[in-house]
Amino acid sequence: MGKKRILLKIGSNTLTKETNHISRGKIEDLGIQIAALNDEYEFIIVSSGAIAAAKQFVKLDNQDKDVFVKQALASIGQPHLMRIYNENFKDLGLNTSQCLLSYSDFEKEQTKKNIVNTINVLVKNNYIPIINENDTVATDEIRFGDNDKLAALTAVLLNVDILIIATNTNGIYTKDSIHDENPETIKLVNDLKTLEKEIGESKSSHGTGGMQSKIEAAGIAKAANIETWIVNGLNDNFILKALKEEISFTKIV
Repeated sequence: MGKKRILLKIGSNTLTKETNHISRGKIEDLGIQIAALNDEYEFIIVSSGAIAAAKQFVKLDNQDKDVFVKQALASIGQPHLMRIYNENFKDLGLNTSQCLLSYSDFEKEQTKKNIVNTINVLVKNNYIPIINENDTVATDEIRFGDNDKLAALTAVLLNVDILIIATNTNGIYTKDSIHDENPETIKLVNDLKTLEKEIGESKSSHGTGGMQSKIEAAGIAKAANIETWIVNGLNDNFILKALKEEISFTKIV
């Protein structure tokens, strides 16, 4: 039996730990977990955070809301983001690689084959692919989805076993309990239509996607018989704890 394959999608809000800068501690936490699971699982990461990384270093002379300014920030921030991943993961004996994709890549059969072949070679040689949308030329993530859809499409393309979407809540809460001090997590979902009735329209402070984009991503994965787990990535060891079912999270099967 080979290793199981996990695609981990981690958004800006989780990577910054809800602050204004990328958290090296959170990236180290990811690396420690991946290293601990290395014998059983292989990982592919879809990571946002390029714009958040850039904002630590620069302030461009324009309105931040302008999509072209955000594209420029992504171009500045992407190397910084990869450097932080590389430095933290290297200390744990993990190798990293960068893959920039656009949604148009998923529309061409030859390009899809190229993506699969390249990533399979990287994983086979113990390199962790870190994927982001090519924001310099594409605006879909910036405008619409915080990489949730990109993660789902990639998960299907690479035939992963589990798509883990790290967010800043303990999964999806029931609508009735969402304003309670102890909101109730919906732990297991079979019917996405029922789930959609429970969600609100809230979005994270840095990210561009709310729970709606995560449910849409789960729908793409579900159609390919891939489980989606929506887990609170702000917790330390959230992957390890989810695998052992030691924390509350939403599992969509």
